[in-house]
Amino acid sequence: MISAVILDDEQNNIEALENLLKQFCPEIVIAGSASDIQTGSALITKSKPQLVFLDIEMPFGNAFDMLEKMTPVTFEVIFVTAFEKYAITAFKYVALDYLLKPVNIEELKRAVGRAKLRIEEKKADARIEFLLDNFRNESPGLKKIGLAVADGLIFEEIENIVHLKAEGNYTYVFTRDGAKKLVSKNLKEFEDLLPPALFCRIHHSHIVNLNFIKKYYKGRGGYVELADGSEVEVSTRKKDEFLEKFRI
Repeated sequence: MISAVILDDEQNNIEALENLLKQFCPEIVIAGSASDIQTGSALITKSKPQLVFLDIEMPFGNAFDMLEKMTPVTFEVIFVTAFEKYAITAFKYVALDYLLKPVNIEELKRAVGRAKLRIEEKKADARIEFLLDNFRNESPGLKKIGLAVADGLIFEEIENIVHLKAEGNYTYVFTRDGAKKLVSKNLKEFEDLLPPALFCRIHHSHIVNLNFIKKYYKGRGGYVELADGSEVEVSTRKKDEFLEKFRI
């Protein structure tokens, strides 16, 4: 069984989520609920839940304000939001779950299932710290991403990623320190997630960081030489889109 609390500024949302959890996620035991950050913080401190369903915008502050004050975080979080589109990308970057209101039953069950695994890993504080780092940074754009590897989660600076290569439903991620990591996310997911101003899919099997391109060699599609010495083919179909990045 997993102990949980719900923090939401609307009582009807709390009741709706409680009912869904009782009906479809019986392994969740609700230890309490609160409708503002102050009461919610006190509830978490008192009940020490394993999981918190956390609305983003609440009275007396938002979810990030609360998490800043509660570090180190000892509980897993599933964010609940109606509109915070900017935050959704941030959650994906560090492998945290979110639910859009109104909550979908299947999405709820999947999020709870993933939360169970994360509770066993006991790395909640690392995920939350990287999430908060992304929001603390004053420059635009998110700076860190969580890479799910076989033995856990690696947090990597976006700018350190040199090249990504498809490997079936997985992806090899190459970083500037020469490391090669096999990540349980396909290349299309990375394409949707990584900033297009910095990364370009130049082939059905390859995404490159534009900052690490040393030279482009002409050809039907051609190929690029990267700063780490590797050479990556540019597909004919992707050639024009790639070269447009440099206004050639």
